[in-house]
Amino acid sequence: MKSCRLLVSLLLLGFVVSPVHAGAANSSAPDPLAQVRTQVAQVPLLRGGFSQEKEVAGFRNPLRSSGRFVLAREKGVIWTTVAPFPSEIVITRDRIVSRQRDGSARVEVDGRQQPGLRTVNAMMFALMSGDMKALTTTFDVKSEPAAGKGWRMVLSPRSRQLAQAFTSVRLAGDRYVREVELREANGDVTRIRFDGMSETPATLTREEAGRFD
Repeated sequence: MKSCRLLVSLLLLGFVVSPVHAGAANSSAPDPLAQVRTQVAQVPLLRGGFSQEKEVAGFRNPLRSSGRFVLAREKGVIWTTVAPFPSEIVITRDRIVSRQRDGSARVEVDGRQQPGLRTVNAMMFALMSGDMKALTTTFDVKSEPAAGKGWRMVLSPRSRQLAQAFTSVRLAGDRYVREVELREANGDVTRIRFDGMSETPATLTREEAGRFD
């Protein structure tokens, strides 16, 4: 389930670089993604920073972490935690690889051996390539009032697998997703904020590309 939570977080991050296409089942119904479609960035590569706060049921103080990410539409996501403890997770179409401080790596999950994970991965990459039908098929999407030129929406999972992990996901942003709130079925709440977004350079460095190998 932990891997599922992580994938959903990064799936939603992948949404920031998705060229949005209409995907609602009923084309005559109001489109909650209409505003987002006209605003979100449509780039093959995005870098930035993140700060995460997790409220755990039964604990007084939230758990905090921060770091940076590289999201490449054709490759996957490099999610590097800097504080409180350095670590790195790389997600591709077929696997999740965890790297520790000493540089050692291990395959956390192999999608080729777990069809369920491969399905979630496929959904993430569909979003990266602009297939918003995957989003509206997997979630009930509702827009919410937002200040200025920004946008907000709430997603409710339709699939049993995701509903076992999350009750709702809220997104807010402008050209990019700026905030994500994930409310879990067990009462935990995770809030992620993204900053320092950069679309350049538009190609992976040699070092970044090597981390996907």
